Amino acid sequence: MPPDISVVATVLLLYAAVVISPGPNFALISRLAISGARQTAVGATLGLACAATLYAVLSMSGLAVVLARIGWLAGAVQVAGGLFLVYLGVASWVRPKIQGGAETTPVEGDGLKRGIGLGLLVNLGNPKGIAFFISLYAATIPPGTALSSKIMILMGGFALELLWYGLVLSLLSSGPARQAYSKAGDWIERCIGAMLIGFGLKLIFAPKG
Repeated sequence: MPPDISVVATVLLLYAAVVISPGPNFALISRLAISGARQTAVGATLGLACAATLYAVLSMSGLAVVLARIGWLAGAVQVAGGLFLVYLGVASWVRPKIQGGAETTPVEGDGLKRGIGLGLLVNLGNPKGIAFFISLYAATIPPGTALSSKIMILMGGFALELLWYGLVLSLLSSGPARQAYSKAGDWIERCIGAMLIGFGLKLIFAPKG
């Protein structure tokens, strides 16, 4: 059965609206990109996309409903994810100070593998992603939708994650952004760190289950 383009387009438009909205994923890529950890940011982008696609597959297969009903497991993952975001935020505050106007150099430990791990942990640590995909697909994918349509949705969602966070990475690792970071890096780190801490606390204290 050929894919239903109208269904695919509707799902991906709603998906895009959520992806570009500010959140912990955006804060993570922003901090890595503007601080000079380009390889880590590339890896994190891939990790975020893979984690989102995994949640999407679980939702389409029906397994997400089962996982969502295991309240203690979802709650534990939610708290762990929140604590990890708080850790990343605190790390932004206690990192070594940046000398104003100094030339910036790549961050120590910058690497693709490290970034993939960060992206996976941040996205998988937010079980609200399962609830999002369950509600999105329930509202927009009619019963009996062709497998080809579902595959296109999965591929499109993966591509949207890569395109959006790749754009953020490119803009914030550009010359002007890096110059701004060299002059006001401490404040930039603290602002992004505060965002990460806020997202983490929100996740920790949000209703479980």
